[in-house]
Amino acid sequence: MLQELDQLPAGLLATDSRDLAGALGGPTLIHLPGGRQPPLFVSVLLHGNETVGWDAVRVLLAERIARFGEPRLPRSLSLFIGNVAAAAQGLRHLPGQPDYNRIWPGGELPQCAETQLAATVLARMTERGVFAGIDLHNNTGANPHYACVDRLDSRSLQLATLFARTVVYFTGPTGVQSLAFADLCPTVTLECGKVGEAAGVARARALVDAALHLAAITDHPVAPQDIDLFHTVARMFVPPDLSLGFPPAEADLVLDPDLERFNFRELPRGTAFARLRDPSLGVGLQVLDEGGRDVASRYFHHEDGEVRLRRPVMPAMLTHDLTIIRQDCLGYLLERYNDQVPGRGAGL
Repeated sequence: MLQELDQLPAGLLATDSRDLAGALGGPTLIHLPGGRQPPLFVSVLLHGNETVGWDAVRVLLAERIARFGEPRLPRSLSLFIGNVAAAAQGLRHLPGQPDYNRIWPGGELPQCAETQLAATVLARMTERGVFAGIDLHNNTGANPHYACVDRLDSRSLQLATLFARTVVYFTGPTGVQSLAFADLCPTVTLECGKVGEAAGVARARALVDAALHLAAITDHPVAPQDIDLFHTVARMFVPPDLSLGFPPAEADLVLDPDLERFNFRELPRGTAFARLRDPSLGVGLQVLDEGGRDVASRYFHHEDGEVRLRRPVMPAMLTHDLTIIRQDCLGYLLERYNDQVPGRGAGL
């Protein structure tokens, strides 16, 4: 059940993410008034172990209360605090729960309590109107701060580049919050580095503050020098029946111990990702393109016991966290997409 509030509960801003389940009881949508309408929508803790969003928002609100005695926001704010049950255990989601960033309308999950919850949030915000949507996340691997968009329009890209010049355009996976809100307003998903890094919290706080102060989001094209745009072309998965590890582990697929250093680097063909124990397993990876087709042979081949790149490519969100690899994916493959920025001609 969605809890909906029109004010901050006493003491909430002093509450750590692990204690929100006790303080709130479940997923909560909080509407705070401000000088302008419609509200900015911010979602935090869709993944319970990614605390940057809650930490950034509570710092921002606490600062304003300390200064004014109340939030006194320049624009109304609707704050969705998501999977507090998983946050209590420091997990992305609980066993048996769906991923809270796959439950939104337009996704592929069958109807369940969580998809109904997300549909209710979207319906409430459709009624209120939304100025812009911001979904705040941490990475489990070593990645730069970057923004993700699901629409290549100037307003979405303008909002994204307020956070970082590195922007990733994606159309899958489906069922994510930003895609569900994209018909209502410009939306961005912000990847704010690893959990616990002060720089990520500060950068997320600054972006939310900047968005609250905007009177409008311009539809002027983003200047070429202000953006590096990439497109997600595929996601990499490890088949569940294969054992997996890092050296010195013995497993069907043994990943490169320095895998995270590949993130957001344009790698040459021949780069080795892993060692494969049994050549009959192909490349040991499932690689799905945006249409859900397995394109592993397009990007990887098996040579001398290693899984190597068949073509130059840029990975992102590679991680050493074996639990996240199993729950979500090994990572993403990207291509440069700068010619697709609105207002920029091909070849310029």
